[in-house]
Amino acid sequence: MVKHGDYEYLTAEEKRLKEDREKTKYWKKWGPYLAERQWATVREDYSHDGDAWGHFPHEHARSRVFRWGEDGIAGVSDSHGRQCISFAFWNEKDDFLKERLFGLSNPQGNHGESLKECHFHVDNTPTHSYMKFLYKYPQRKFPYEQLVEENAKRGRDVPEYTIFDTGTFDDERYWDIFIEMAKDTEDEEELLFRVTAWNRGPEPAPLHIIPHVWFRNTWSWGYEKPEDKPSIKKESPMLAHSKHPKLGDRWVQLSESPGVDGGENVHPELIFTENETNLKKLYNVENTTPYVKDAFHRYIVDEETDAINPEETGTKSAAWFAFDENDGVMPGECAVVRFKFKRTAPTEDIDEEEFDDIIETRKDEADEFYYRISPLPMADDLRNIQRQALSGMLWTKQYYHFIWDQWAKGDPTMPPPPPERKKIRNSQWRHMYLDDVLSMPDCWEYPFFAAWDTAFHCIPLAMVDPEFAKKQLDLLTREWYMHPNGQIPAYEWNFGDVNPPVHAWATFRTFKIERKMYGREDLDFLERVFQKLLLNFTWWVNRKDADGNNVFEGGFLGLDNIGLFNRSEPLPTGGTLAQADSTGWMAFYCLCMLNISLELAKHRRTYEDIASKFFEHFILISDAMSFEQEGGERASLWNDKDGFYYDAISYGGPWSQQLPVKSLVGLIPLFAVSTLEPELMRKFPSFKKRVDWFIENKSDVAERNLASLSRKGKGDRMLLSLVNKERLVTILEKMLDEDEFLSDYGIRSLSKFHKENPYSMDVNGQTFTVDYVPGDSNSGLFGGNSNWRGPIWLCVNFLLIESLLRFHMFYGESLKVECPKGSGEYMHLGHVAEEIQHRLQHLFSRDEQGRRAINGGNDILDWNPNWREYLWFHEFFHADEGTGLGSSHQTGWTGLIAKMIHDSGLNCRLPHTPRTPSVAAAHYFDDIFSRASKPRPPRSRRLSTRSIGNRSDFGSVAGDDDEEEAKKRERDDAKVLEWVTYRLGTMNGSGYEEEEEELAVGPAPGVASWREDKKEPNGESK
Repeated sequence: MVKHGDYEYLTAEEKRLKEDREKTKYWKKWGPYLAERQWATVREDYSHDGDAWGHFPHEHARSRVFRWGEDGIAGVSDSHGRQCISFAFWNEKDDFLKERLFGLSNPQGNHGESLKECHFHVDNTPTHSYMKFLYKYPQRKFPYEQLVEENAKRGRDVPEYTIFDTGTFDDERYWDIFIEMAKDTEDEEELLFRVTAWNRGPEPAPLHIIPHVWFRNTWSWGYEKPEDKPSIKKESPMLAHSKHPKLGDRWVQLSESPGVDGGENVHPELIFTENETNLKKLYNVENTTPYVKDAFHRYIVDEETDAINPEETGTKSAAWFAFDENDGVMPGECAVVRFKFKRTAPTEDIDEEEFDDIIETRKDEADEFYYRISPLPMADDLRNIQRQALSGMLWTKQYYHFIWDQWAKGDPTMPPPPPERKKIRNSQWRHMYLDDVLSMPDCWEYPFFAAWDTAFHCIPLAMVDPEFAKKQLDLLTREWYMHPNGQIPAYEWNFGDVNPPVHAWATFRTFKIERKMYGREDLDFLERVFQKLLLNFTWWVNRKDADGNNVFEGGFLGLDNIGLFNRSEPLPTGGTLAQADSTGWMAFYCLCMLNISLELAKHRRTYEDIASKFFEHFILISDAMSFEQEGGERASLWNDKDGFYYDAISYGGPWSQQLPVKSLVGLIPLFAVSTLEPELMRKFPSFKKRVDWFIENKSDVAERNLASLSRKGKGDRMLLSLVNKERLVTILEKMLDEDEFLSDYGIRSLSKFHKENPYSMDVNGQTFTVDYVPGDSNSGLFGGNSNWRGPIWLCVNFLLIESLLRFHMFYGESLKVECPKGSGEYMHLGHVAEEIQHRLQHLFSRDEQGRRAINGGNDILDWNPNWREYLWFHEFFHADEGTGLGSSHQTGWTGLIAKMIHDSGLNCRLPHTPRTPSVAAAHYFDDIFSRASKPRPPRSRRLSTRSIGNRSDFGSVAGDDDEEEAKKRERDDAKVLEWVTYRLGTMNGSGYEEEEEELAVGPAPGVASWREDKKEPNGESK
């Protein structure tokens, strides 16, 4: 349930989540787990040279069977990808059916791989009880060749050529195809599909809608018995029956569709083939069966009547609805297709009215669920942005299958793969056996998991489905993912690459979000992942601290082209790269592990000792990064003259060279900050004793970096940070300078200083340069489809915001900085964090002219009524203009905007920033300082501490706020709580407000008057 104060409310969607969590019903068995692109993935690459893009191109996908997955448009499958449902379309202009989304491969695009379609993930719920997908299908011939040819002519110094540039959508000659899926009220495995295709063009146009139902090919590889091969067969003109040895029996029940322009009803035709490769077409080899994968293209488009199986059975089926009578669907009218997928044989025809009622009920329940997530006053535009961001994250859940042993050695019935491919990539990851639903960074460009992306995904996911978020974090530390040496796999192109160590941070944040929003404290999860992260931390220390001096290398660390050199390769200069960001990440990792240790120590005292270990390790990293060691053997990563952290090349002994590039590399050390709360220190005597001993006996180390250990901050706090106050102010002066890092839309990844002052180095006749590139990359490093030399990335901005809030909790009003630099306006760091947060929201929200910065001035996207409410969530953003760049559906870490909007809405509860230690920690970071949550849930429900037990000296004290201060805070919050309770309590189960007298309370502090007239049925103001 979503908790608000002492009140709990259970919506219909939350009831489903509860049933799924308690395993009384399997609501998540079917979902949007079908990939949007399976072709050209590493898993499908069996080439001798590792060219995944060339080995399985888009042209092959229609005719060639996939080995490890399937793909489609608005696809649905079971949680193991065995049976799939997706949609194909034909406009009578294209040479083949539109059954998968098109985009350029990495070599074809002037900025790497790029989707060239227009689709939107409009809505989705955590149990996938309701999902909505919008595909904009051109009525003109799709410009496949034009997109390839024009992009091939372009260099990296110009934008990519998009589908809008082709004129395809001119005169609005396209279809708005809305695809909805809803689950039955009682049977969680009965799926209802409704396709509504609107003709937005000026003339009648034909459209063919062809839903596909098929099985992933698991029988051709030599691991299954022939008798276990699944099948689908026609039982009647409107019914197909499928059998699968593990899924059992399923039925596809069709319904007639209303005719075109008052004509006769459209009767679908059931057609069948096999999910087998067309060997004759691709390799000029005789087919093993006359009915192959591309049969439906040939039957519908090419009119090859013998392409499909006349016996009306196979492993792949489709229902062909042809809306082509009288020139097709009239302008402004729609074609509608309805069908059911169920596990019980139907006894009667589909009742369309009842069918539609179920879908509308699921939609109302989705509205209610999302309103409960953020019930406080919020602009409609922000609420829409948040919902689409969360829906996009749920749409990008994908079934991911990979077994290294089978992939590397080949299958019994197939020719053995070239022997050299074993050495191309991932040869050290032989233990991997992946068979899970995972959160993907992007549904098309990145249809594979990436470790540090996943960590960020889990923050917004925890808001709506903490169980799924926890499973993602848990999976990456399980023995079939994590390497035996403790390394977490990076991504399929190179599992052995190194991503920033953000897993511990995400684990603790997810744990706390669930506790705050849902009143559940899953200590089993926290302890289990923590134990595995101890292995990963040890791997970092042993493998990435080559000299044992706590200065870390790390490789590219997810920042692709940010450095002067490719940081994943040996330096052309010789020597090793001492990385400010890698060392900053490890200090950050230390603090996250320290915080988890202290949380677990509330319940088991042995974790106090582990907390002490991470405290001391953090101090040593801090000292090593910031100051020279005796004898001058290593130069500091801090540059006193520039007031910034830089990477440095260490040539051994006293010889080193800093690389003076002002980038995120120098801001990442800010992430390593935490406060030790006085309440916590008093309740952990053993840990406090160790800290006091360190201050007294290692004062030389403590005073250099951590003067605050002996000088307490606001609320008697202690500060752990890689930067002291002087350095913090110096760094922030640059970060908040609009001529350096601060943009109208967030914090840049590279200082604008380098626009006029690029940094170059000549090495062996080759010049390496870093300059300010605010948009797409001008470099081919890491495929050239991402850029860290200027653009804005939400993931690192999110961590910077959290860091500023941590600093504010320590310094309070005593530290104010000019923001922006030169404005004359001074803010404390809490307000600076909010300012950055608001600038990030300006990427997505409409300005005074109704434009969204992410749309890059595109009039169609900004103003057309059929486009303007739908958003894309790009991978990164132009540093000066805010235009969305990179992958277009990366609600992965860009989905963090949903959490930012949620937090901004909650900020209005308080007239000022939080005023007491425990209030601030709870408000910003969901911290509590007792075993029981504060505020506590109703007595009928308790926080579950699971099996870890209460084996600690930690007391169950509710906090040490001043009593009067606490009472004042409670009075301030009382009216807001009453308002929230009123709003939530006046809704009935369907989301409609009931007639009640208005509460006689005034507006709460910091909130505009909430007195309103009665609402419309959808909950919005009249």
